[in-house]
Amino acid sequence: MKFYVYILYSASSDKFYVGYTHDVEARLNDHNQGSRSNQSAKYTFKHRPWELKAKFCLGEDRSQAIRTERYIKRQKSRKFIQQLIDSKDEVEQLAQLLGVPIIG
Repeated sequence: MKFYVYILYSASSDKFYVGYTHDVEARLNDHNQGSRSNQSAKYTFKHRPWELKAKFCLGEDRSQAIRTERYIKRQKSRKFIQQLIDSKDEVEQLAQLLGVPIIG
């Protein structure tokens, strides 16, 4: 199973959200539908709808996906997130920004 870090954007709130998963499409649907228990108390529920801006395959190492997600979140920078989105098709630049290998 491959793991991904993904970036969502809410135009209604002008906010980004970063997460990791093994199924990006299912996770996006989950964020937008809000059908999980206690979902109404979650951050993503309040800022729906979400659109997928980027996803990065980090291979089969779940811990690498978690570390990458945390690294992006710790930056607390819209500019950094926008750089990731802009470089999503430029693997070498993306890997340099994240400091991790990108599988593809």
